[in-house]
Amino acid sequence: MAIQPARIRVLNDVPPRDGADYVLYLMQQAMRVPFNPALEGAIEEANRLKLPLLVCFGLLDGANGFPEANARHYAFLLQGLADVAAALSRRGIAFLVQRATPAEVAIDLSERAALLVLDRGYLAIQKRWYDEIGRAAKCRIVQVEGDVVVPLETASTKHEYAARTLRPKLQKLWDGYLEPLAPRTVENPAEGLTKRLKLNVGLDVSDPDKLLAKLTLDTTVGPVKRFRGGYTEAAGHLELFLENAFAGYGAGRNKPEAGAASHMSPYLHFGHISPVEIALAIRVAKDADRDDRSAYLEELIVRRGLAMNHVFHRQGYDDYARAVPEWARKTLAEHADDPRPNLYSEEELAEGETHDHYWNVAMREMRETGYMHNQLRMYWGKKILEWSPSPEEAFARTLRLNNRYFLDGRDANSFTNVAWIFGLHDRPWQTRPIFGSVRYQSENSLRKFDAKGYERAVTRLCEAEKG
Repeated sequence: MAIQPARIRVLNDVPPRDGADYVLYLMQQAMRVPFNPALEGAIEEANRLKLPLLVCFGLLDGANGFPEANARHYAFLLQGLADVAAALSRRGIAFLVQRATPAEVAIDLSERAALLVLDRGYLAIQKRWYDEIGRAAKCRIVQVEGDVVVPLETASTKHEYAARTLRPKLQKLWDGYLEPLAPRTVENPAEGLTKRLKLNVGLDVSDPDKLLAKLTLDTTVGPVKRFRGGYTEAAGHLELFLENAFAGYGAGRNKPEAGAASHMSPYLHFGHISPVEIALAIRVAKDADRDDRSAYLEELIVRRGLAMNHVFHRQGYDDYARAVPEWARKTLAEHADDPRPNLYSEEELAEGETHDHYWNVAMREMRETGYMHNQLRMYWGKKILEWSPSPEEAFARTLRLNNRYFLDGRDANSFTNVAWIFGLHDRPWQTRPIFGSVRYQSENSLRKFDAKGYERAVTRLCEAEKG
């Protein structure tokens, strides 16, 4: 199946370089081999030009590391890169991981490339890398979207007000993008390429734990056992979900104790699995009904697409004054001096030392396993707003805790969901103290599921992390 033209953008419309040594693909967002449109597009170009394919990745650590990333995130990332390295080798494709920014790696290696292929992410730092590459690389540059089902600008060219405004646009389009992607044959294997060209071989990612120990990182938040990175792990989690938990997802997704979560969010964040591959699997899953499929595709395509739309169109998506809509900031400011019966420091929040027992349980799950069920995430964030000295500080705290402990932190969904707590993509509700007309969530919401059952599950998971 051909790659849809809407996924492909030519960023530097010059002819491929004559006398080049390879076609180059900067793997930055789509850290996987299966179902990767940018990789398959790069293979097509390499075959057409009768050249081998070189895939590169720029790894940052120390003071220049990826913002807010710690040992937990890097362990997951390196596990994914080990999976990528093995899979590329089996297909006859060379792979280099070098200690530099993605832009620096791509610009350096592009000097000997016929053309450069990029995948696509939507965060500000990623957009800066692409801009830097576009200014400095002299060869042809092609960018291929593989991180959303419907390409962002195809779905909408503006910042969408809410899910209800984006949903009908996506529903009209998504059937045309839910198509299989067959692996292309590599006609010019790259065996011995890096040695023959005397390229900097960079980092060995075959042993993720060994490499992790060599990097300069924040190690106060360590790796988790519950989830390991990589496409192989992602596909395994998806298969188990479809076989054992997907039937009944529509009714059970808001019950943390029901075990109806797919746990795809960390893998989507790191690009370890394609959202299109997930959607296709959801469509043909056995035993599930229409409500199950609709509920899952709403989260995967509509809500995730809305998050990408937000971070792409809203500069300052990590800043309270720019991320939160004016009406919400106004009503929160009007109630900024309301009495706050419970105030906690950020350290007390991180340690789960509040008066709210089940909030503490949810914080423990997040802190020790890198995950929290969506039903609890919203409650968790609303309470931080209630227990902080100001809405501005609450926003900053929520984002810091989110990005520090969640495996899927620092994601478009994370930035969007945190802003939702403060009124983004929502409407005014009944006026209350502290919240004004921003949506409130009380302890009564915990009655909608088996809170004690959830606590027992969290205890088991946290004990497993220690074992």
